[in-house]
Amino acid sequence: MQRKPTKHLYLLIPVLLFGMIASCNQKKTSDNEEKEEVSKTTERISDDSLFNLVQYKTFQYFWEGAEPNSGMARERYHVDGEYPQDDKHVVTTGGSGFGVMAILVAIERGWITREEGFNRLKQIVDFLEDADRFHGLWPHWINGETGRVKPFSKFDDGADGVESAFLFQGLITVMEYFKDGSDAEKALASQIQQLWQEAEWSWFTKGDKVLYWHWSPNVGFKKMHKVQGYNECIIYYILAAASPTHTIDADVFHEGWERGGDIESDQVTYGYELPLRSQGAPIYGGPLFWAHYSYLGLDPRNLNDQYADYWTQNKNHTLINRQWCVENPNNFQGYGPDCWGLTASYSYKEGGGVGYKAHAPGEKKDNGTITPTAALSSYPYTPEYSMQAMRFFYDELGEKLMGPYGFYDAFNLQHDWFPKRYLAIDQGPIVVMMENHRTGLLWDLFMQNEDVKNGLKKLGFESPHLKEM
Repeated sequence: MQRKPTKHLYLLIPVLLFGMIASCNQKKTSDNEEKEEVSKTTERISDDSLFNLVQYKTFQYFWEGAEPNSGMARERYHVDGEYPQDDKHVVTTGGSGFGVMAILVAIERGWITREEGFNRLKQIVDFLEDADRFHGLWPHWINGETGRVKPFSKFDDGADGVESAFLFQGLITVMEYFKDGSDAEKALASQIQQLWQEAEWSWFTKGDKVLYWHWSPNVGFKKMHKVQGYNECIIYYILAAASPTHTIDADVFHEGWERGGDIESDQVTYGYELPLRSQGAPIYGGPLFWAHYSYLGLDPRNLNDQYADYWTQNKNHTLINRQWCVENPNNFQGYGPDCWGLTASYSYKEGGGVGYKAHAPGEKKDNGTITPTAALSSYPYTPEYSMQAMRFFYDELGEKLMGPYGFYDAFNLQHDWFPKRYLAIDQGPIVVMMENHRTGLLWDLFMQNEDVKNGLKKLGFESPHLKEM
């Protein structure tokens, strides 16, 4: 599809603002060159400026858009003003884990000062310290005004192991960032370390060789949701193995997550190998958030175990997802090399309503809904293809898709459907993975943690980061 110059010039205003505050450590363009480039912009901005604009605006979801009392990430933000009942103050633990990493990016980029970032992170950690925890882990949703659990669903009114792992992934990066700073920064790092040591990961095995996702103070392990690979949850096992106080045995990982070797795959789709498979054995690799959530801190570059090279797994997963959209077997309008990306997000419902669906390649899993986070959070794996998608989203769709906190969560060209809504778990990976692509910031911070290194070694992983031990 031939690109047209954007007609929505008001969208360029944040670019001019960004030109004044851009960080001096960009890889491709110096600060002065960036300002010069922006000043020349008339109708079409450069790729570098667009990259900066999208990352900056998306970060604002976790800054301007945060829940005020807790500082945490709201579960959702609806520009259209339509919310479920009593939902405006609900914060998400997993999305907040992504959000605290985005705040570190903002400090490094110069969008906020170090002091501003520290103060917000201190507010969040203080809130988490007093919020409901169950055997040291948090629930999926918390009321941001009270700190009390908000049930996510029936029997899910206690600890959420996976969401807590996403949160701890972020908190560990914060701890590493501040641990050698001022006295106040060192105190914040110690406060996070205490929360980390209080997390009773081993409790969530229930004495079995597998981790369970949920525990409720009212119904215990009634949901009985075993976490088994392959999906987005590997960080749960890595942190459980890394715990200095409540660790799991390695065989919990090998028998639970790796299913005694059944995780291994020889699947080839569109010419791309997938070393790992889920229990459902999707030949297309599943929704793309599987390649994002656990890898915001966990560095997949040259990360290997006995079954897979994780960079190969994630890159090929992304390439398969894109190729499905290029092939477009369901003949959805708009799909192609510049418009791709299937993952979990808000979803088109018949009649124009808004639902939620884990979109993925496959006749029944794809309904024509494209989710920007799928392509943008895949930047480390497919930088050229991700930029193609970003340019299409911005140049072709303009204000229909771009809002105050970056691109809206999802759209469907088949039905001219553009809900003005955001989800924290989709916005966070965009900021973090774009930064990992250009500097590796969050990967380096998380992987330098000694407990993380010990956990990876315990489970049989190899990584260049482990050679530093």
